[in-house]
Order: sequence, then structure tokens, then C-alpha cells
Amino acid sequence: MTDAPEWPRARRAARDLVAPLPDVRVPVSQAVERVLAEPVAALCDLPGFATSSMDGWAVCGPGPWQVVGEVLAGAAPPEVAAGRAVVIATGAAVPASCDEVIRSESGEVRDGVLTADRVGPGHHIRPRGEECRAGDVLADAGSRVTPAVAGLLAAAGCDTVRVRAVPRVAVLLLGDELLDVGIPGIGQVRDSLGPQLPGWCERLGASVVRVTRVPDTVADLVAALRDAADCDVIMTTGGTAAGPVDCLHAALAEVGADLVVDSVAVRPGHPMLLAVWGTMPVVGLPGNPQSAIVALLTLGEPVLRGLQDRPDPSLRVVTVTDDLAAPPAEHRLVLGTVSGGRFTAASHLGSAMLRGLAAADGFAVVPPGGAAATAEVPWLPLPGQEGFSAPGRA
Repeated sequence: MTDAPEWPRARRAARDLVAPLPDVRVPVSQAVERVLAEPVAALCDLPGFATSSMDGWAVCGPGPWQVVGEVLAGAAPPEVAAGRAVVIATGAAVPASCDEVIRSESGEVRDGVLTADRVGPGHHIRPRGEECRAGDVLADAGSRVTPAVAGLLAAAGCDTVRVRAVPRVAVLLLGDELLDVGIPGIGQVRDSLGPQLPGWCERLGASVVRVTRVPDTVADLVAALRDAADCDVIMTTGGTAAGPVDCLHAALAEVGADLVVDSVAVRPGHPMLLAVWGTMPVVGLPGNPQSAIVALLTLGEPVLRGLQDRPDPSLRVVTVTDDLAAPPAEHRLVLGTVSGGRFTAASHLGSAMLRGLAAADGFAVVPPGGAAATAEVPWLPLPGQEGFSAPGRA
């Protein structure tokens, strides 16, 4: 597919290019923000025994009660006869014969005898299995492990979980004009993609393991591609068009990579590309910052999703507040924000501009020919902004 496919078809081609990476097993404590490769079931009841939800006394039968001891968290409960009570701590195991826990501020002990008004059997006692039973599925395959989920799985007896591998990404920054520090002079620009691409990739579940500046020559780019061959994905910035120093096509040809997508019918970001080198996907992002992020979400995100075997998302729809233009035969991705299901375009929408990107939540996907005010269009959120407040539908 070396012609310029329409935007949705390019995204499908990128997703179909890759197979999932092998799953890995990691300790639960290292699984946060990872994607589960299989369902995880509780290995024990939670709680595993009846526990007290309050500091106070566990009582047996009607009162008053003779206080005969105590039971603390982590200790085995004693046997308690009718008419007796034990001091109990929150989280401690409730003696089998005790049918209620009276909290400490609700009772009074004089001469070793507890008096209190009873509330009823089971009060302030968490019964065994109240939260889950052994075998209950606590997290589904394909779900992301949040800190809370990691805590739940650990509490339910899980030591390790099987998760999707984290794709390792190498970023190759092309452009002799790029400056890493300081104020750029005439003919120079500060590199803005090197600082931001690792963060975007991390939000997409990947890890950028190297960022390399590459001079604008075919030989240097070929060497950099070969140095990055131990990664799962290579992303390049710049050099995707046909300018006098755009050398990505030539370098890919020299290493034997095959073009899968060579430009996409979308603005901005038209001169993006996708190649496969053996089994390695190479995602070519244009050098202009806004174009590069459009390309990342068009080709890079589906590749990373495929490597992690994550399901294809359904794009929600938003209502545009103003007329949005688009070329007759190309989609246009317009940065903006959403509130109450209504999309407002950002300012500073030039492909080389960053202010619109910095202020936006995502892109309105405008179909070829444009969309009139009040029309509904798909909404493509920026990574990390998926939970916007607009009521949408697939």
C-alpha cells in the first residue's frame, strides 16, 4: 500500500502490520499501568476470615460480659464462652463464638465487666468472603492494572500476574537544524519532539529506550537504524517527504525495508510513512510538531496497540460548534477541546505550532470536504485524555 490511503484505512493497515509481543509474568508490585494478558482470579476469600471493622470488644451472647483477654491483628483468636468478651483490634480475627463487635466508645468496663447496648448480631464484623470468594475474577484480560487493582490482587493472594510486554521504542531525530539547548539562531529550531515523544509513547503503553540525534545523511541514518534493530519499534522524525535532505526513503531502501504506507490522505501530517524491516515496524513522523503527533496517532498508536494486543477503540462523536474546513479528498484533524459533548477548535493550528497542541484534549476528525456547525464528527483524544466528559457513542 504505497499510494496515499484515506485516514481510517491507514490506521487499519498499521494495526494489521504487527503481531502481539510475547506476554511476560511480573510481580504484582511491578504490574501497575501494565495490561493484563489473562483474567486474574482471587486465590483466596477476602477477607479470609471474619474480622473486626472496629476497635472494641468481641462479645459472645447477651451481656454484661466478663472481659477475659484480647485479640490483635495477626494473632489467632481465642475461644470465648457465653457471657464473655475479648478486647479486639481493627482487622483482628473475630472468635468463632462471638456474634458482635461493640466499638470502644459504645461500651464501658468496670472491674473487668463490660456493659453496653447491643446493636445486633454481625455488627462491626466483616464476614469471611464479604469482598470476594476464591475463584472470583477480579480483573479481565486487556484491562490496565491501576494502583488500586494491584492492591486488590495482592490482597486476594496473587504474587505475580501475566501482562502484555511493553514495546521498546527507539526514536531517531533527523534534522541538522535542530538545537537541544539554548536559544536557536537563524536557521535553527529547538527540538520539541525529543522531549515529548517519550511521554506520549509512555501514555500509549510503550517505553522509549533511546533517543538519538541523526545527521541528515543516508549513511548516518542507515547506521542509526541498524543500531536500533534490537528494539520493537523505530520512530523517526523528519525526512519523510521529498526535500533535498529528506533521506528516510533512501535509508529504508538500503536496509531492505518495505513501505506499507507512504503518505496518508490527511492534514496535517500528510507525508507520514510506515515501513516494515523484517518484522520491525518503522514509523516515519514528519518533522513539524503538530504533523508528527497526527502521524503518531494515525500510524504509531495502532502499531503499539497491536504489539500489546489491545482492542481497537471506538471513537466517540462530538458536535462541532463552528464550520470546519477540510480538503475535498482528505480528512483533516483539528485540535481542540470538548465540553458537554461540543467541540471547540484551538487556536494556533499550524502544523509547525505547539500552542494549540499544548492547550488541546484531542482532535476532531473532519471528513473530506469539511463539516458544518452542529455536525457530529469522530473525536480522537490525545493519549491520557481518553476520559473526557462528553457523552459519546461508537
